[in-house]
Amino acid sequence: MRCSPSSVLNLLRMVRLRSCSRRGRNRLPQWLRKIWAYVRLLVQSLCFNALTDSDVVFDSIFEPVFWTVDYVTRWFGLVFVCLVVILTSSIVVIAYIVLLPLVLNTYSPPWIAWHICYGHWNLIMIAFHYYKAAKTSPGYPPTEKNDRPFVSVCKKCIMPKPARTHHCGICNRCILKMDHHCPWLNNCVGHFNHRYFFSFCLFMTLGCVYCSISGRNLFLDAYNALENDFATPAPSYTFKERMIHKSIIYMWVLTSTVGVALGALTVWHAVLISRGETSIDRHINKKERQRLAAWGKVYRNPFNYGKLNNWKVFFGVEKRSHWVTRVLLPSGHPPHGDGLTWDIFPVRKDLIPV
Repeated sequence: MRCSPSSVLNLLRMVRLRSCSRRGRNRLPQWLRKIWAYVRLLVQSLCFNALTDSDVVFDSIFEPVFWTVDYVTRWFGLVFVCLVVILTSSIVVIAYIVLLPLVLNTYSPPWIAWHICYGHWNLIMIAFHYYKAAKTSPGYPPTEKNDRPFVSVCKKCIMPKPARTHHCGICNRCILKMDHHCPWLNNCVGHFNHRYFFSFCLFMTLGCVYCSISGRNLFLDAYNALENDFATPAPSYTFKERMIHKSIIYMWVLTSTVGVALGALTVWHAVLISRGETSIDRHINKKERQRLAAWGKVYRNPFNYGKLNNWKVFFGVEKRSHWVTRVLLPSGHPPHGDGLTWDIFPVRKDLIPV
């Protein structure tokens, strides 16, 4: 029996259609194919060109981990902000409802004036700088073509990066003079809000230390009242008295813990500011020092103008009265410079003579 060419052709078409339909049924879902394509791209990036080094391999392998952390931090930013507001507000409520009546009834008039003036000044400084740090834009490099000098091109944005500018994976854009992304602010800390961030940390630490020291005796009395093992039957406390004791214990434990943790962070940032560095600058400068030390050379940070000058530039102090009006009082003045260009090489004279 002979097969005509037309019948053979029809048979091949049927086989092809059946295989295509079978392939379509076994096809992976769209989301799974996207993940597979992403993994293939990461593997292929390891051997993309001759410039591949250990940093590129590390970034490629841990890219899914970095992406997950960035995604979680981005969406939980509002949760962290709400947590800061709720915890701070709880301490303020306890201070007004529980501590203030005790102060008015037991302290002398000079101590009452001190506590009221200092407490409200500290509270205003905390609220002002936290709001400004969270709502002020950290600063972004221009996206349009310009003649500004730049030091590199961002491999994520594919845009020129000025000196001290770095890409934030959470904000998904480049930040001028980036220090870090702070989840407690739900914002990046950069050129235009770095001062607000540090001032908030400083005054929050001072407020926690103030509450911890001034409330120490109240904490001991409240703790002993609730936890002491009496040989005789324990005195009966009303519900209101028990709530007051628990509120004092809660306030002291929270302020002491936050004061220690935030105080260490504040001291660390103060050291960086004294050196004219950000958190990212420190890592870069450390690598440069090691690289030049291998060649027998000494690396000097080009943005270090001396300790006093660094603090003047950071706080925007241009005359002596600014130490009060711009440091000890709420001030919304802009920082020194535009964040795009920087004066480099250390100088002996004061940049801002005060």
